[in-house]
Amino acid sequence: MAMATVQLLVQVVWALVDPQTRWLGERLTVVLGDLLNLLIAVEVLQNITSYLRRHVVQIELVLITAMTAVARKVIVLPPGAESKPQLLAGLGVAVLALAGAYWLVRAVNGKQFAARTGPARRFLDRDPSQL
Repeated sequence: MAMATVQLLVQVVWALVDPQTRWLGERLTVVLGDLLNLLIAVEVLQNITSYLRRHVVQIELVLITAMTAVARKVIVLPPGAESKPQLLAGLGVAVLALAGAYWLVRAVNGKQFAARTGPARRFLDRDPSQL
């Protein structure tokens, strides 16, 4: 992964130095696709590391990785992909399903943690009949 990072940095720096580089169009999508690939690889590595350390799958991180992968696919769609309605519908369904799953996980986790982070009540100072 370090080699991929170095290769991406060299590619971006080389393109920045070259005055002939046209950033609008295909070149930008290639660099952005490479950057998102690197981000996905880092997230997958973080998923694996987290699982090996805690033996727990962090579902939020998995969903974020999946959303990043789908976003990358949408960003680097090849020219002419708009003529493939099944591909676009499938990506749309994937985005909606992942967003819904992420919202659901966040809502469930938020309810669990709200009780833990609230202020503690003092029971020792009160008379049990007043509770």
